[in-house]
Amino acid sequence: MANNVYRPIRADLLEVKPETPTIKTFRIAPDEPIAFRAGQFVQLTVPGVGEAPFTPSSSPSVQEEMAITVLRTGTVTDVLHQMEDGAELGLRGPFGKGYPTEKMQGHNLVVVGGGVGLAPLRSLLHHVFEHPEDYGRVAICYGARNPSELLYKDSFADWVSDQVSFDVTVDVPDETWDGKVGVVTNLLEDFDFDIEKCYVVSCGPLIMLRFVALTCLNVGFKPEQIYLSMNRKMSCGFGKCGRCNIGPLYLCKDGPDVCYDEIKDYKDAFSV
Repeated sequence: MANNVYRPIRADLLEVKPETPTIKTFRIAPDEPIAFRAGQFVQLTVPGVGEAPFTPSSSPSVQEEMAITVLRTGTVTDVLHQMEDGAELGLRGPFGKGYPTEKMQGHNLVVVGGGVGLAPLRSLLHHVFEHPEDYGRVAICYGARNPSELLYKDSFADWVSDQVSFDVTVDVPDETWDGKVGVVTNLLEDFDFDIEKCYVVSCGPLIMLRFVALTCLNVGFKPEQIYLSMNRKMSCGFGKCGRCNIGPLYLCKDGPDVCYDEIKDYKDAFSV
């Protein structure tokens, strides 16, 4: 990071890839390599407009470039979605702790994504795919509202292996869809892992995260086995603005990927 932690590192926008009608992936090259852990986030700056927090969707082993997948949902993202290759951006970070990948070594993983929530999880998947000997079996469970909102569809087949399974569902099918229909939590009842030797990692809308946690508890997981990506309200990145706290935790410092056991007793944990 630059000496002034509030000053972004200049970066070039190398490529814009449309993923869905409302989501694009931006491949960015910062002037200085940025080392990050899977699950950490950065503040992406659009000069003259503002900045917003996003979790990289690319491999943590690549520091010279970074991919960020963005849902068009506000002032910064509206302008970002109109930008083209060659534009100038800025990056601050990384912030947060990221996923506890060392703690998860030797265990099976259930990776649950909802909509654009698959983007931060893709960084974790890259890490796991690059170190398959460190992990057990991996079950990817992914859901979206409709088929047109599914991310990374061209990668689904590549992710599947003897070690990795992939299951996908949509809330509302169209005439092209012949797969499963229903909420993503329905998929959590179909795998045959040894729950004692397993972690769940999930990212998606807050309401989805709440029901992922409850479903996992119902099938036998303990709160300390469940990690949720609570990507909400983060702004400064340093725990100073007070926008992202859950009880004594500040998501920008203590998360954004937090163990359910740490937040389960706070009534506002899943509040918008």
